[in-house]
Amino acid sequence: MKRVRDIMGLVGLVFGAVGAVRELKEARGKRDGLKLLNAAFNFAAVLTGGALVFRSLRDKDGDA
Repeated sequence: MKRVRDIMGLVGLVFGAVGAVRELKEARGKRDGLKLLNAAFNFAAVLTGGALVFRSLRDKDGDA
């Protein structure tokens, strides 16, 4: 069950990354500094979440 939750987390991260990149492109096109900063922080959150999921998967594989 934990493996399914981790996989779903990865799927969510992919969608989050797509949204962050889309927001980043839009902000750059409009030259909106605040939206650009928000997009950068969203992307950083996606990267952090990905690192946590991968660590969870790695630790689980190491325990088995």
